Amino acid sequence: MGNLSVIFKRELASYFATPLAYIFIVIFLITNGIFTFELGGFYLRGQADLLPFFSFHPWLYLFMVPAIAMTLWADERKTGTIELLLTLPVRLKDAVLGKFLAAWALMGIALALTFPIWITVNYLGDPDNGVIFAAYLGSWFMAGGFLAIGSCMSAATKNSVIAFILTVSLCFVFVIMGSPILLEAFPAWVPQVVVDAFAAMGFLTHYDSIAKGVLDLRDMLFFAVFIGAWLVASAIVIEIKKAN
Repeated sequence: MGNLSVIFKRELASYFATPLAYIFIVIFLITNGIFTFELGGFYLRGQADLLPFFSFHPWLYLFMVPAIAMTLWADERKTGTIELLLTLPVRLKDAVLGKFLAAWALMGIALALTFPIWITVNYLGDPDNGVIFAAYLGSWFMAGGFLAIGSCMSAATKNSVIAFILTVSLCFVFVIMGSPILLEAFPAWVPQVVVDAFAAMGFLTHYDSIAKGVLDLRDMLFFAVFIGAWLVASAIVIEIKKAN
């Protein structure tokens, strides 16, 4: 736990040691405001909830999260510092988890700083704050899923731009897998169990219910297992690259 804590603190501090974290947070807050108030018709809906705010998060994360994830390992491999890191008395799992948790914490900070939108909806009406809290939690876990994919893609290449493109592409696949439009496009001869299994792997299937306040343990478990699986994949990729 000691090495994990050290790596986590070092990585999180490194974000704020450069303008990267501040630029990311500002862009994140601005785009959330535009999506919620302009594109989401926040005031026109006449309802005291944050559904317009949370409904855009899967698509916002599709580009914002890979921008953070692409540097997790690609820069380390490009500069050669990954060799130095792996020769230190640090377990690989601590390095992978520490880097991931630091990036996830940055996402949590950015998400928490959207609190003025939460205050606004409470000022204008009487929303169910339990539902809003559940949606925030679900959004953060979904961001973790995007980051875990990005960690693996970043570990697979020295080029951060390639890592970004690969992460966006894979995340897009997992987002649309739960899209009603895609599920309805399945031919009638496809067994329903296959369609359900396909939908169960999609982010939207699990996130939409959480965003509506239904905090089902199965949905949270999905994201937890999903994150864990991709972090394990990240460690395997790093080991393979190290062997080569």
